Amino acid sequence: MSHGTNGPTTFPTLGDLAWVPATDRPDLLAPPVALALARWAAQDPRVAEQVAVVEIDPDLADTATLNAAHDLPPVVSANCVLVAGRRGGDERIAAAVVRATTRADVNSRVRSLLDVRKASFLPTDRAVAESGMEYGGITPVGLPNGWRVLLDARVATDGEPALVGSGLRRSKLLLPGALLARLPGVELVDGLGVPMG
Repeated sequence: MSHGTNGPTTFPTLGDLAWVPATDRPDLLAPPVALALARWAAQDPRVAEQVAVVEIDPDLADTATLNAAHDLPPVVSANCVLVAGRRGGDERIAAAVVRATTRADVNSRVRSLLDVRKASFLPTDRAVAESGMEYGGITPVGLPNGWRVLLDARVATDGEPALVGSGLRRSKLLLPGALLARLPGVELVDGLGVPMG
């Protein structure tokens, strides 16, 4: 619980990590993430109150490693993968955001949504260069204009917070899944995440 100028606000926390308001710590965000978060906060006051950031050991940035180190429930982690496909001469790129307990249905659901014959993961070097984010920290917040952001509807409706990247490997964002669904440009998709295995 944090106390702002307007009285108590509901501030997300998780595990033993020292969460702070993300809008107060742009130094813990990749530049495009900090810019997008500031713009979003200007439109929606809940962003300043409900989006938290924490500094972590960059060697623990991968979901399973971080969860084990800080005893975090896997169900709150939301992974963001970048997928690309072509239709004629037109390249289409999307971020698919699903709970870490599932995997993005790239070959069927994402391919169909992008309306391309074949969808594949965006190569790491391109993902990093074009997003302005570090590998292992790529997040749906602050992606380039023209990239679609597909969010598994369960992230918005399961009542859990969403632990996502900050654009940097040395920090993580935490926000309500329902608020992530209100990120400008997000498209809610039923069945985007499919069970592992």
